[in-house]
Amino acid sequence: MIRLAWLYLRIGVQNEMQYRANFFVQVLQSVIAIGVSITGLLVIFSYTSQLRGWSIYQILAVMGVYTLMGGFVNAIIQPNMQQLLGDIQQGTLDFALLKPVDSQGIVSVRVVRIWNFVDVFAGAAVLVIALLRMQQNIGGLRVLAFAAALMMGGLLLYSFLFIVTTSAFWFIRMENILQLFEGLYQTGRFPVTVYPNWLRYGLTFLIPIAFAVTVPSQSLIQNLSISSLMIEAGLLILFAFVARIFWKIGIHRYSGASA
Repeated sequence: MIRLAWLYLRIGVQNEMQYRANFFVQVLQSVIAIGVSITGLLVIFSYTSQLRGWSIYQILAVMGVYTLMGGFVNAIIQPNMQQLLGDIQQGTLDFALLKPVDSQGIVSVRVVRIWNFVDVFAGAAVLVIALLRMQQNIGGLRVLAFAAALMMGGLLLYSFLFIVTTSAFWFIRMENILQLFEGLYQTGRFPVTVYPNWLRYGLTFLIPIAFAVTVPSQSLIQNLSISSLMIEAGLLILFAFVARIFWKIGIHRYSGASA
């Protein structure tokens, strides 16, 4: 599967290189988005020195992780979910199901939008700047915790979006569900602890944005407990299991173009 993912990445690079102007468009979009976010942050902190215990540079670090993770989602996860949704609705999923590899794996790596990786690097740059401004002392354990939390957060978002997308096996009107997630994901630009309890729990355990953005940020700028990583790992196992079950049941009831 790794070799297959690498092959699709190469194909994606070749396809995207035909439209190199998109790179500059993406850079412009990233700069504008980060600029708007920072401007809003400056306005908020012109009235206060802390927001629910978070300083301006700590929230800037959260925004860096938010941008980084958003770039990963838009480069790999979301385009594949859009492709899968279209295949289910149009009955063209047969082309993936008939290949001699794991079907869930292949529908998850077929499409790569390389220019969206600009956000990954932009988010990393914002994160580094925020950490430098905080003069944060980061040891090896914090870096490892950050890497683990970030990886599990990305897989959690993938599993969540895969569950939502495979709901198209049962429900027809699913065109706007991925756009709805984009709106919800924007809540991740701030730590979930600034929101009311009901929203905080929803963004943690129902839509795992907290584990994708806030928890990795905390692993760098605060003392993140082992229990938080264990909870994230447990939730990832649950979401991945449910995603797999949804997929298996869905493809058994799927009637494609060859039916």
